[in-house]
Amino acid sequence: MRLTGSFLVFAVTLLARGFSSGACFADDRTGTLDLYFIDVEGGAANLIVTPEGESLLIDSGYPDNQGRDLNRILDVARRIAGLSRIDHALVSHWHLDHYGNHAALAAEIGIGTFWDRGIPDDLQEDPRFHERIAAYRGATQNKSRALRAGEALPLKTGKVPLSCRVLAASRETVTGEGSLNPFASEHEARPEDATDNAASLVLLFSLGEFRYLTCGDLTWNTEAKLVTPRNPAGKVDLFMVTHHGLPVSNNPALVLAVDPVTAIMCNGPKKGGAESTLKTLRRVESLEQWYQLHRNVDLELGLQAPVDQIANQGTTAECHGNWILARVAADGKSYTIQIGNDGLPARYQTRSDH
Repeated sequence: MRLTGSFLVFAVTLLARGFSSGACFADDRTGTLDLYFIDVEGGAANLIVTPEGESLLIDSGYPDNQGRDLNRILDVARRIAGLSRIDHALVSHWHLDHYGNHAALAAEIGIGTFWDRGIPDDLQEDPRFHERIAAYRGATQNKSRALRAGEALPLKTGKVPLSCRVLAASRETVTGEGSLNPFASEHEARPEDATDNAASLVLLFSLGEFRYLTCGDLTWNTEAKLVTPRNPAGKVDLFMVTHHGLPVSNNPALVLAVDPVTAIMCNGPKKGGAESTLKTLRRVESLEQWYQLHRNVDLELGLQAPVDQIANQGTTAECHGNWILARVAADGKSYTIQIGNDGLPARYQTRSDH
């Protein structure tokens, strides 16, 4: 693992971009691919705005907590990204911290097309699933579109090709693609996970040479199924650490194989950010830096990302809900990552050895 000195990276970025902390992100966009990681304190909410101005929200946090997660998503969508509606909204899997605000967002800002893996008849780990899914069914008018492994999300593309491919869905994965995984032997099988986590959608985004992989809450054995014996994801530039950084996910057979240059962990102060996951990240050969939405308040700070790469430092009561933005250049050849509106952007080069 190689770590880039933050001060040097920030200084070079400032000179290169003439960055001003008061800049309006929506107005500053020049055909970039923007990936916002919104703090929903252990759930997930990943807002993506494409070079063509098309928007996609992956997951939407919890529906309670006095509207905390809903309001944070709306703030980033409207004030920071400059959106008046969300074109696509996707549910990675059927746990409430991932689809809880889709219906409210449809009412507040409007959603064009809903995507998911298909709605199951029952969810054994959630006895209130039929009650909770009713709002989603109503918002979609029972017309959400189910995705399958191997399909592509129909996003608009420009001169530099943009794509979003589904690598796994409903426990099925693409097969027979990619190079043999040299880390396949890292997998040690665990008891099968019967929860919906194992059925998560896995998405691989590409803009030119840039690659971003997000696996929802995919768990250990299905992670291995995806990347062994062959790895269809290849090596990536940016990886959203799976399942908030929990140890039931982040199988080294997958993490080491995709070999990210950067990673972002959507954890909470007491959810995710596990020591074993952080140790796996430290083994990644190409990793220059990882970022966390939260400091794990129960774990020694020295095991976690550097302090200036952690968006929120305190407990839930002290949290300001800082977000993280990864912005990919229009040509897909470089990208920056920064924390919040006033954060200093660190610049990274897109890899060419995918």
